[in-house]
Amino acid sequence: MAVSVTDYVSTSTKQSHWLVSIFSGIIVCIIVYKLTGYISLLCFKGYGKLSSGVKVEWNNRGFSTFHALIVAFASLYLLLLSDEFDEKSHGDLIINRTSTLSDTLLGFSLGYFLSDLAMILWLFPALGGLEYVLHHGLSMSSILLSLISGQARIYILMVLFSESTTPFVNLRWYLDVAGQKNSKLYTYNGIALFLGWLVARIFLFIFFFAHMFSHFDQTAQLLHIYEA
Repeated sequence: MAVSVTDYVSTSTKQSHWLVSIFSGIIVCIIVYKLTGYISLLCFKGYGKLSSGVKVEWNNRGFSTFHALIVAFASLYLLLLSDEFDEKSHGDLIINRTSTLSDTLLGFSLGYFLSDLAMILWLFPALGGLEYVLHHGLSMSSILLSLISGQARIYILMVLFSESTTPFVNLRWYLDVAGQKNSKLYTYNGIALFLGWLVARIFLFIFFFAHMFSHFDQTAQLLHIYEA
């Protein structure tokens, strides 16, 4: 009975932590959205002349950039700098490794995707079409499954790291709207976007699938092919 109570308390604590992380992500998105508009009004004279629709997207890209920076740096830390996925530092399977930080990060990211999806649906199709809805739906499903099951965390973090290209995409849009397509910053950002995309969207996913293949004895469990 004592074990059951302990398990119940542990599960309840985890679920509470997930909910707090998710709501924190939503609240942060709202705050950054408003701050983006306020700071832009002070620092960019042309902001006040933008249409209301463009202002909404401008502010939306503000919290999109913030989320991308947070998850990219946190994922990089968890994947490379911490020992969470160091195969020599733990005895358990690499697909089953979790931590409080990774739980928090996934919950925060869920909060972002919920916030962004809500705006997309509310203003549909101004902020994106069905492809955005599908992308966010799949992203939330995979993150939620990993959060609940405690599995495949390493692969979810790899995918979240690919968000590191988002700030360059958003800066490109900002410069375009600001009429700075001929500026040096636009050119430098384009180069950075190309290199970032090459690393985070191509090389990373080559490594992603290579890692899954080299750990097939573990990843097969996720597909219910066989039990270890």
